[in-house]
Amino acid sequence: MPNSLVPQHIAVVMDGNGRWAQKRFLPRVAGHKQGVEAVRTLIRCVNDHGVGSLTVFAFSSENWQRPADEVSFLMDLFLRALRNEAQKLHENGIRFRAIGDVTALPEATRAMIVEAEEKTRDNTRLNFNVAVNYGGRWDIEQAVAKAAAAGSPSDFAKYLSFAGQPDPDLFIRTGGERRISNFMMWQLAYTELFFTDTLWPDFGEAEFAEAIEWFAARERRFGKTGEQVRVVPSAAADATAA
Repeated sequence: MPNSLVPQHIAVVMDGNGRWAQKRFLPRVAGHKQGVEAVRTLIRCVNDHGVGSLTVFAFSSENWQRPADEVSFLMDLFLRALRNEAQKLHENGIRFRAIGDVTALPEATRAMIVEAEEKTRDNTRLNFNVAVNYGGRWDIEQAVAKAAAAGSPSDFAKYLSFAGQPDPDLFIRTGGERRISNFMMWQLAYTELFFTDTLWPDFGEAEFAEAIEWFAARERRFGKTGEQVRVVPSAAADATAA
């Protein structure tokens, strides 16, 4: 049985790469490179804590509006990171999935995504989802369209990108902003939202531990009263038996 004090699905908006670089008088792309190292650290952390699913927001459907040279760099960085890491993910029992409208990505990137997904398909230690060209509104719209085409519009949730995975228990956003920015809008309905001023490249083991400690102290009620969720299991069983 999962430990309720440990989130089973963590979603992360990795904000602050550009500002991290600018503070050091470096080009923005240097921050994105360092951000990849922070992702590696995050994967180690979630594995150590027994988290089942991790979703990171790598590139939103709105990020195409950024300067063309930065978009080109991000596409190239994603491709190179996937080439370098796919085998390591597989060796560590991690299943990789790209979440989003991948049809708009460069052909080489799409091919690498298919290869990485196929290689890791049967792994069960961790579901590692990378949201790329993803938007929460897009996710809902495409699910509704698929459900309508299938003649079952009321069942649209099963066509969402994350169908079959638990909704996130914990959402982490770095970089000081306090919004979800069109990320997993359906799935975050009852997620605990943790915001930190730490810029993403500086988010390491200590910052992760802080987020986990904060989550463990939360009282998750899901519409119930505090008294209901604080009933100890043995007392609840006795009441049912009576």
